[in-house]
Amino acid sequence: MKEPIKTLPKGIVYTLDMACVISCLLISQIFRYNFDFEGALKSWQLIVISAFIINSILFYFFKTYHGIVRYTTVVDSFKFIAINIIATVVYVGIKIFLEQYGLYKYDNKIGYLSWVSIFVNFFIVSFVLIGYRTIVRHLYEVFFSRVINNKDHTKIVIYDASEYGVAAKRMLSNNAYIDMQVVAFLDDDPNKKNKIVEGIPIRATDEQTISKLKSEEVQSILVTKERASNETLNRLVDLALKYGIRVQQVPPINKWLQGKMVAEQIKNINIEDLLEREAINIQNDNVYKEISGKKILVTGAAGSIGSEIVRQLMRYKPALVIMCDKEESALHELQTELEDEYNSTKGIKAFIGDICDQVRMEQLFEVYNPEVIYHAAAYKHVPLMEANPSVAIINNVLGTKIIAELAVAYQSEKFVMVSTDKAVNPTNVMGASKRIAEIFIQSYYKHLTQNTVDSIVPSETKFITTRFGNVLGSNGSVIPRFKKQIEKGGPITITHPEITRYFMTIPEACQLVIEAGVMGNGGEIFVFDMGKPVKIVDLANKMIQLSGKIPDIDIKLVFTGLRPGEKLYEELLNNAENTMPTYHEKILIALVREYDFAAINKKIESLISLAHKHYVTETVVLMKEIVPEFISNNSAFEKLDGKSKK
Repeated sequence: MKEPIKTLPKGIVYTLDMACVISCLLISQIFRYNFDFEGALKSWQLIVISAFIINSILFYFFKTYHGIVRYTTVVDSFKFIAINIIATVVYVGIKIFLEQYGLYKYDNKIGYLSWVSIFVNFFIVSFVLIGYRTIVRHLYEVFFSRVINNKDHTKIVIYDASEYGVAAKRMLSNNAYIDMQVVAFLDDDPNKKNKIVEGIPIRATDEQTISKLKSEEVQSILVTKERASNETLNRLVDLALKYGIRVQQVPPINKWLQGKMVAEQIKNINIEDLLEREAINIQNDNVYKEISGKKILVTGAAGSIGSEIVRQLMRYKPALVIMCDKEESALHELQTELEDEYNSTKGIKAFIGDICDQVRMEQLFEVYNPEVIYHAAAYKHVPLMEANPSVAIINNVLGTKIIAELAVAYQSEKFVMVSTDKAVNPTNVMGASKRIAEIFIQSYYKHLTQNTVDSIVPSETKFITTRFGNVLGSNGSVIPRFKKQIEKGGPITITHPEITRYFMTIPEACQLVIEAGVMGNGGEIFVFDMGKPVKIVDLANKMIQLSGKIPDIDIKLVFTGLRPGEKLYEELLNNAENTMPTYHEKILIALVREYDFAAINKKIESLISLAHKHYVTETVVLMKEIVPEFISNNSAFEKLDGKSKK
């Protein structure tokens, strides 16, 4: 680390400023008397004493000598202008007072500053105090940063010629601990092209410019967080990576440490920033009305989806959020986070419990009687559930069944289930278990809303399901795993060169879940327009490049083969399903096959019974019977396909 460059003591800065003030005042008087030193300086003692007292008070009040001269800002300049205005007013007052009472005369003339001297002094002293600081600042930037340190500075360009980019440039230029030299700005605005800001040219963001930057040995493009849209950022990153230029970003100005940027805050662009879509404007005017003042239950609250649902719900001021999970440590961390965020334990309750524990869940409903339920608890890892199908059924199907039936028994208003795109044409146990949970929820709701022998009074509980794909940064997702592998120097392991996945952000997914709870009237399965699927090998290559390394040279890619039950491509609808639009173009309602509750419930009861006995083969056979489109892929259960139909 560099040795810190010392700053001038406050006493020396004060002395320099005072010397400037007194010198400028005397020089103004000399100018007024046409360099007649004898006439101009007859009362120099009074001039010096008054200037010293007045400016000492003002310097102390405005703390001008506390600042670091080489970091002088516009704010500091305004302080000196304010000081000089006040001092000028006081000088005028002293002169009027002396003239009024005929004091301090030499040869029958007032021996003090002339009117011309007072006003000329204002401009001279303002120029000198601000000017010498500006000179020191530029000398420091050029001399200390470029000559004394004698370092080969990393040449960078800043994407953004707005106030954010200019602020970042100033902070980088003034920071001796950051070895970066800003050589240009990049901006999409054609009106700014070929113009200059603070001596730095502004260039376009086309491929010709980026290729020229490479020939000029520019090593990095710095993006200001406030500026870049997702589409623009992707285009810029693709061009930069094509020519071997790194893309980094700085945090928003309000996150700079004590108003200054440090080297540690300059980060590589994250792949999450490139995969994020533009903000989705959901019509959620009714969300506050639906959530505010109500008791909300979130199952699986310690997980990545459940915890974000809790965070978003808290914004709508519910009466109580019951956070249910069997993971003690993660739940405690979430509770502590929320207590710190809201400076209170009011409105949240951490409830340790397993959704498959009927007695414990009954206790939860009896004590808290939640009005709205967000059911996010589930086992979701495909290879683990493929090896443990009975556990998948107990948790994903039985757990859902218990919570759903308790919601009806305690007359909850809504039950919103978090499902997955893996439930569509499932090729694995996990996806099939979630599809069975969907089937139960829909058929159960239809059964309860009809006047039948078993259900005389229609249910007041509305059941809603949401389906979406992979979420960025969720527990066990591919991106965190790739990051760890890159940090270790590789290799990155990918199951198949052609595998693709849909991605969305966790906040985006949870926004959909909460919106579905408001939008749904009961019985719907909401699917989300996930955009374009991403090829995982392309994702890995881009992550390697963003880290400043070269794929297959610095970090190898290794293909390990599809895991048991894994698909090459994910789907949001099966071939037998169509969709209906909603008021938002990116949210659709899936029109799915309907099931008779009496028949399906009987099969599900049998399935749960088999799962409790941990009969693996029998459990999977019955799953395939309940979900005929469940065709195993790359799994030991492929041999069972067809048996369920016999």
